[in-house]
Amino acid sequence: MLNRMWRAMSALLLVPTVGMSAVNATPLDDAAERYRPYMIESIGQALAGVRDLRERIAAKDLAGARKAWSSARAGWERSEVFTAGFVPELDAQIDAWPNADSGFHAIEAKLFGTNRTDVEAETDALVDHLDSLHGKLRDIALTPQGLLDGTVRLAYEVGESKADGGESRISGTSLDDMRNNVAGIDFAYRTIFAAALGAADAKLAGLAEARINQLTKIVAAPDLRRVDIPALRRTSEELVVALQGASAKLELQSPTLEAASR
Repeated sequence: MLNRMWRAMSALLLVPTVGMSAVNATPLDDAAERYRPYMIESIGQALAGVRDLRERIAAKDLAGARKAWSSARAGWERSEVFTAGFVPELDAQIDAWPNADSGFHAIEAKLFGTNRTDVEAETDALVDHLDSLHGKLRDIALTPQGLLDGTVRLAYEVGESKADGGESRISGTSLDDMRNNVAGIDFAYRTIFAAALGAADAKLAGLAEARINQLTKIVAAPDLRRVDIPALRRTSEELVVALQGASAKLELQSPTLEAASR
C-alpha cells in the first residue's frame, strides 16, 4: 500500500514539470508559433533558389542564374520580419547592404551589373549560410516581442531606405523587394497580432490593418517610377506609430527599430 501511495505521489509531483512551457504560454505566444511554418517555407524558397543559382552558374546560364537569384530573393524578403532580429549574424552575411562583400548583393553586382557568372565562391557561401539558417528554424524560440519589433522595423525600412530606389537597384528588383516585405508584414500582423489587438482595441486594429492594406496598394504600382513615394513614406510611418501604440494594448514593450531580438 505504501509503495503504491509513494508511486502515485511521485507521479503527481512530476506533472508540473511536463509541458511547463505550454502551460505558461500566452495566446500571443501561441500565435507567434503559427508564424513558424511561413518562416520555414520562405527561407526554404530562398535556399532552393540559391541552389538552383549554383546549377545555373555552373552551366554559364546568365539568364537562368538571374531568374534563380530573383526567386531566392523573394523568399528572403518575405521573411525579413524575422531575420534581422533573431539571426543578426547570418542576416549580415546573407543580405549585407549597401557595402556588400558577400551574400545576395555581392552576387547581384556581378550577375546584373557586369553580366558575369563567376560567382561560384559567393554562391557556395550563400548556400551554406541559408542552409545553416534553415536547419535552425524549427528550434529558434519565436517571441511576440521580437516579431513585433521585426514587423515595425521592416515597415519603417520599406518607407525609408527602400523608397529611394531600394536596395536591389542593380537588378532592378527593388519593387519586388518591397512587395515581398509588405506581404511578410501583412502575414505576421494578421497571424500573430490582429486578433489580440482587435479584442483589446478594435479601432487601433482597424487602423493598423488599413495602413497595411494601403501599403499593399502602393507597392502594386507597375514599376518603381510610378510608386507614390510620399504616400509610401507617410503610410509606413503611420503603420509604425499604430504598431507602437498597439504594444501597450498587447502588454508588450514599445517596438524598437534596432536589430536586436527580444
